[in-house]
Amino acid sequence: MTDQRSKTLRLQESDNVVIALEDMKAGEQPEGLPCGLKQDVARGHKIAACSIAKGDAVRRYGQIIGVAKADISIGEHVHSHNLGMGNHVQDYGFASEYEPLPAIHSDRTFMGYHREDGRVGTRNYIGILTSVNCSGSVARFITEAAEKSGLLDGFDNVDGFVPIAHGTGCGMAASGEGYETLFRTLSGYAQHPNFAAILLVGLGCEVMQISNLVGGRQIRADGNVRFMTIQQAGGTRATIEAGLAELNELAAIANKCERKPASVSHLTIGMQCGGSDGYSGITANPALGIASDLLVRHGGTTILSETSEVYGAEHLLTRRAASVEVGEKLIDRIHWWEDYCARNGGEMDNNPSPGNKRGGLTTILEKSLGAVAKAGSAPLTEFYKFAEPIDTNGLVFMDSPGFDPCSVTGQVASGANLIVFTTGRGSVSGYKPTPCIKLATNSEMYVRLSEDMDINCGDIVSDGVSLEAKGEEIFETFIRVASGEQTKSEELGFGGAEFVPWQIGAVM
Repeated sequence: MTDQRSKTLRLQESDNVVIALEDMKAGEQPEGLPCGLKQDVARGHKIAACSIAKGDAVRRYGQIIGVAKADISIGEHVHSHNLGMGNHVQDYGFASEYEPLPAIHSDRTFMGYHREDGRVGTRNYIGILTSVNCSGSVARFITEAAEKSGLLDGFDNVDGFVPIAHGTGCGMAASGEGYETLFRTLSGYAQHPNFAAILLVGLGCEVMQISNLVGGRQIRADGNVRFMTIQQAGGTRATIEAGLAELNELAAIANKCERKPASVSHLTIGMQCGGSDGYSGITANPALGIASDLLVRHGGTTILSETSEVYGAEHLLTRRAASVEVGEKLIDRIHWWEDYCARNGGEMDNNPSPGNKRGGLTTILEKSLGAVAKAGSAPLTEFYKFAEPIDTNGLVFMDSPGFDPCSVTGQVASGANLIVFTTGRGSVSGYKPTPCIKLATNSEMYVRLSEDMDINCGDIVSDGVSLEAKGEEIFETFIRVASGEQTKSEELGFGGAEFVPWQIGAVM
């Protein structure tokens, strides 16, 4: 391991690489290496700790992250030029390491909005939800008109309006996986506990019909849903006027909601990582894993997603699965992804993004092993499709792409009332109606993007803060934000452009 004075970090004794904790020059000899560096090595990148022959496995986290493409000597920079993917073979060991975490019996609460379906919101918004891209502008026009008119004046318990526009809803098959995925997503937002009420706006002739979304059923237990189509209302101006009238009624209803104590077991937290770097699997992700475990032990729920970015580390989840069936659901979806990528000319074992590479990550195996650290040590209790309602507590997995706005959209639709997002390169985004807590993996980026980052996890390396202490800090932040403390992305006004449903299938 390391201390504050060391310039490198070996994560496991079996690793044959160490991680540079600061920029180093060729010839420099960090503690623990018997010779000087062969090249300049940037912070977060890997250095060979021993000679590695061509074809030999390269190990980080005690796991294989790829194979050497050439002979690598001690002190040599290990990256894309000499490290590549090998055969992807894993021992899934379904449920073989299942071990529930000991429960924490406490009276910890947050101040939330209690909904009639038993869930608890962390915000109290009114949503203007669209069924199709064609009604997106009108939804925004309604929102702008409501804000300019001061409609919420005197309604202090309402956090605001959230127009939800997107790029689909028509030009698609009226059945099948693509339609079902969008239907779940829109239905999930319409029922979300962070919305006190919903105005649903369609065009009228789209594939995703308002009547199908409402379906003669009570889409919300409280009945706080109004709906209209532009064609039936009589055009843009008429729809805006009708929408304002509906919002005025819904605002009066929403304002009756007040924050009241709720057990932290009502928190459902979507976990994400984006713009990852070589520090992600060392600082922010494992610290978030500790916070995730704490919430699970309190009876809450955490959601791991981004299926394409656990590829190569899925065996760490299947072994912890609560049952063989749960583990097999994940692997079945991994196989679906392999086929999905092949059909669309992609590969699951692609290298990380250019930004990830600059931060020190080389293969998808390396990135995935760091990403899975967000899941802590709790058992995997269930697997869900994208935007499928989450109906169990504990650590769960929701299938999604690795594209962060899309993945978060699914988590929110599934019921996440908080999002926590780790980043090493920096991320600027928010996800109304759900607040997003940003965790910086390194101190340099935290300082540079301090107006966007909520918590610095880089001090785990720079100042010797323990992972356990940082996990506690993150957990306490969950409670404060759930009770109304604004995140940096909320202060900056993010959340109006990040609703990105997963479009599966042909656009017709």
